[in-house]
Amino acid sequence: MEHERGARPLRSVLDAAEDASPVEAVESVTRALGLALGATSVSFLIADLSGRGLVRLAHVPLSPEEQHTGEVPLAAGERRDVEERATIVPFDGGPEEQTVRSQRVQVLPPGLHHTEPGDADQWRVLAPVTERGEMIGLLEFLLPTEPDGEAVEEVAQLGHLLAFVVIANRRHTDLYEWGQRTRPLSLSAEIQHRLLPGPQTCEAGAFRLAGWLEPAAGIAGDTFDFSLARDVLHLSLTDAMGHGVAAALSATLCVASLRNTRNEGAALLEQVASANLALFEHATVSGLEDFVTGLVGRLDLRTGSMEMVNAGHVSPYLARGSDITVVELPVDLPLGLFADTTYRATEIVLRPGDRLVLVTDGMLERNAAGLDLGVAIAETRMLHPREAVRALADHVLDVTDNVLADDATVLCVDWLGDHGRDRSTVHGADRPHTEKYGPAYEQARAGVTAI
Repeated sequence: MEHERGARPLRSVLDAAEDASPVEAVESVTRALGLALGATSVSFLIADLSGRGLVRLAHVPLSPEEQHTGEVPLAAGERRDVEERATIVPFDGGPEEQTVRSQRVQVLPPGLHHTEPGDADQWRVLAPVTERGEMIGLLEFLLPTEPDGEAVEEVAQLGHLLAFVVIANRRHTDLYEWGQRTRPLSLSAEIQHRLLPGPQTCEAGAFRLAGWLEPAAGIAGDTFDFSLARDVLHLSLTDAMGHGVAAALSATLCVASLRNTRNEGAALLEQVASANLALFEHATVSGLEDFVTGLVGRLDLRTGSMEMVNAGHVSPYLARGSDITVVELPVDLPLGLFADTTYRATEIVLRPGDRLVLVTDGMLERNAAGLDLGVAIAETRMLHPREAVRALADHVLDVTDNVLADDATVLCVDWLGDHGRDRSTVHGADRPHTEKYGPAYEQARAGVTAI
């Protein structure tokens, strides 16, 4: 296959990204990628917000007849907003899911796993679109001839580059998020969604982490947050009392206070005390007995020492080797009950290879009593945190028959040690984990038994 090499495709991609509007940037870039590599077709599939599928985005102008009659039949799994189309591609164990789970490029010969009958004579190349372990989506190429090793490597690099194009341009438009929303959000769910950090996965030299929030039908105020300083990782997982907009507003006040004092350089206990006072004052003015439980932590990346405050919350779990233990922390009052509550920080010393798992009580509530969470954490130890948190959420959904009485939220941190070293990466993902996923994900899910 003849195609451009080296800097020329990169230059054409960057030019396409900057020349187009934010709404058209990804489509313009994928078109440039196709031309650069001699593809007959190229498309981008963005990760569904549910974490259980991909969404194929397309802009298809209406024909004059369609504009006149308004009759535009929908394909299976398709949504439309005038000329914008979003089609869900559910995870089913096929090549799309395997590419996402393994973070490896897949090359499919003609006739194998093609989505359209007219594409059966094409080579299909799937590349993950990832940044710091955050799975953003998938890049799909159709090629008339078998790609050589250099072409496959170039596809992988361009998939990684597309991640930055998506990140840069989705700040300016709702188009990509519209595509990702395969189910409508209530007002409280919208508030809750906006509270979460932009990326839900982060890989750095000394740690990997990922969070996941599985919402109940009546949003119950769960949140998680993290922020990386030069030598410190800040993190929190909180659960506001109640459901709906009131819980979402309490969660907003709590998270905003923690972020505000963190940005001012306040110490951990000062952050917690400030959030407690903000919630108490709000409850006093509103007349509502709102409070928030939570775990708030500060990890020193130079030593592996974690300071953590438990404000009336479920204890975290520590996975060390094959042992899973509950980390017994002094339990202080929830945030917002009394203005003068004193909070205590406890030191947890992590060793390289440790995994710390924070959960909300939705992972342990009455409907989820059939799940042994300690066993689930042990069975998912082989997975990247990104896959582990989704697998744990899937287990809770399985044992509750997809009916959650409370939000179920997980934050998973792997401590690697050796702060200051560079990562060893492959196109946006840590190298060691590019060999582990795919079958391991399903094996880990199947290995957790209900009791």
